[in-house]
Amino acid sequence: MFTSTSALRLASRRIATTSTRSVSSASSSTATKVVKEGSSRYANEEYLRKALPLLLASGVAIVGASQLSSNNETSTTTLCRSKSSNKVEAAIQQTKDKFAKYWPRNIMILFGPPGAGKGTHGPKIEDLLGIPQLSTGDMLRAAVAAQTEVGKKAQAVMKAGGLVSDDIVVGIIRDRIKEDDCKFGFILDGFPRTLVQAQALDKMLAEEGASVTKVIELQVPDEVLEERICGRWIHKSSGRSYHVKFAPPKSMQVGDDGKPIAESMKDDETGEPLMQRPDDTASALVKRLQGYHNETVPILNHYSPNGIVKTVNANQKMDGVWGEVLDSLSRK
Repeated sequence: MFTSTSALRLASRRIATTSTRSVSSASSSTATKVVKEGSSRYANEEYLRKALPLLLASGVAIVGASQLSSNNETSTTTLCRSKSSNKVEAAIQQTKDKFAKYWPRNIMILFGPPGAGKGTHGPKIEDLLGIPQLSTGDMLRAAVAAQTEVGKKAQAVMKAGGLVSDDIVVGIIRDRIKEDDCKFGFILDGFPRTLVQAQALDKMLAEEGASVTKVIELQVPDEVLEERICGRWIHKSSGRSYHVKFAPPKSMQVGDDGKPIAESMKDDETGEPLMQRPDDTASALVKRLQGYHNETVPILNHYSPNGIVKTVNANQKMDGVWGEVLDSLSRK
């Protein structure tokens, strides 16, 4: 740092006229001594030139000490925050472990006829509770792909053209729910379909020290379901669902007969063709609904004495359905 001669002269005049003003007691005493001895302006300038490095060094030392103190405080604060954060994370993990060990897991069965909205509200329950929705079809394919012991059994049966037995399906579920994402529970979709399967599921869960905690049925009148199902179009690779009335694709064009033109039905995201399931017809739906009611009623009656069965009116606007689903999820 450099100081001009004019600045030094200005400083010497201030020292000569004001003997008591100073940066520190040491510099004040020295400046007063110079004035009293009648030093010339040149002497004052020489004095300041000699004193300036000392003053600057003092300033640097003060700033350095201040920064060191600040750094020490910051380091201490960071260390304390780190320790505090570790304690909080440990407490959270301890709470999770206790919850998983001592509280009943959310083991849920979601029922509903075709078109009732299981595919819409199941994922929302997943997000809300942080538990996976398990499809028997998906679990079966995953077990076969992973070549687990149960998966190999299922693969052998399917290659022979047979139907996978209840024991194999229950075994696949047993393996799947041991994974970490099922620690706090899971949602079963598509299983059990019969009373025998429900009883087999109960036995398997009891061996694991658990049980079904909630059964939710989405109820929709059969005549309403026909409109929902027969107007449904699917994007096969992603599973995205469209409806000619309630959620049509952007590309949909309608013919003179008022029905959608099949060639115009394309997925909004990929532009790939949509398809209708072979059983999404009025005649096929009648058989599917009959089978659903015959199979589901005994299962609901099986779980009803435990006070865990909740019914939801799914024949209303989506927000209303979701509101009832939320009420049914409460443990109270």
